[in-house]
Amino acid sequence: DIGDGRPCFIVAEIGVSHDGNVTKAAKMIEAAARCKADAVKFQRRHPPSILTRDALDAPYVNERSFGSTYGSHRAALELPDQAWLPLKKLAEKLGLAFFATPYDILSAQCLADLGVPAVKIASSDVTNTPLLDYVARMGVPVILSTGMSDEEEIDHAVRTIWRHTQDLVLMNCTSTYPAKDDELNLRYMRVLAKRFATPVGHSGHELGTATSLAAVVLGASVLERHFTLDKTAKGPDHAASLEPDEFKRLVRDIRSVEAAMKEHPK
Repeated sequence: DIGDGRPCFIVAEIGVSHDGNVTKAAKMIEAAARCKADAVKFQRRHPPSILTRDALDAPYVNERSFGSTYGSHRAALELPDQAWLPLKKLAEKLGLAFFATPYDILSAQCLADLGVPAVKIASSDVTNTPLLDYVARMGVPVILSTGMSDEEEIDHAVRTIWRHTQDLVLMNCTSTYPAKDDELNLRYMRVLAKRFATPVGHSGHELGTATSLAAVVLGASVLERHFTLDKTAKGPDHAASLEPDEFKRLVRDIRSVEAAMKEHPK
């Protein structure tokens, strides 16, 4: 239940920062609950569906690699199929909504079977019309990031989703890791809200928390920040993530700002 004066819906984006480890994924859910997040979000990929054979077989040996090829690296970051339902139940037991970003239709089908309460579409798939169409027909709210997109592409994505559902949140996003403060373009949330008359939010890849507070003041109904147990870990998103102490302070400060912004009669 978001928008229309409701508190900002705060999402701890675990993504693949569990590093393919189910025990670590569970610990991250528990940590997000202690931080008083509203939701945890994961990512799900079927690498052969989104990568060419050349890309799957490309050498990938560096300090952040989990495999000797890019395909094996991406596969190592995926959770096993049997882990998803127990993790969802754990999140729900702790009072968290549990959902994910699918990067292909097979992954979206798995999330539909799991019964997630929402689906996030990554900026990289704003122009992926078949995936947008499939997700919009799932019957749950869609959260769409708009990084790397121009207005024509956003218009097309919104029209595609609106053919099946009006439950849409548009997320302002800058697709650099980490994003510089002067790249964030936070006021563009207001452009999205006016253009589409839909709730808006901020998907942040920046460092620190000050700009996330600014996004809430500017009207973000949803705030998503990457979440990690250790920024120095070797996976792809850790460096642009918040550790639990930072995330906990962010949630606290957002609730304080929201309280301060409430209007009272004189």
